[in-house]
Amino acid sequence: MNRFHYFFIGLVVLFIGIELRMVDSFVLNERTTNMIADKTGSSPIGESNPLRVFMPASGPLPRKTVQPPQWLGWALLSVGGVLVLHSLAMPKPA
Repeated sequence: MNRFHYFFIGLVVLFIGIELRMVDSFVLNERTTNMIADKTGSSPIGESNPLRVFMPASGPLPRKTVQPPQWLGWALLSVGGVLVLHSLAMPKPA
């Protein structure tokens, strides 16, 4: 890997970190919610939800909301910044 690879990976990680710091939560679509429910073996509707008895089985399911931890954005910002600075400190390819 040369300096351009480190620079590109650093920018991608840096931008993902910025995105995670700017957004509080992500709402997944129904297809992704069902896929996660199938992979984990749990119901897409929470067991503690009292309305699940009244919801029809064929109707639209509630979408899953993902809230990434606050430290994850800071960690990705840090790693991305270090990778970009490391790439700038590397010698230029011949």
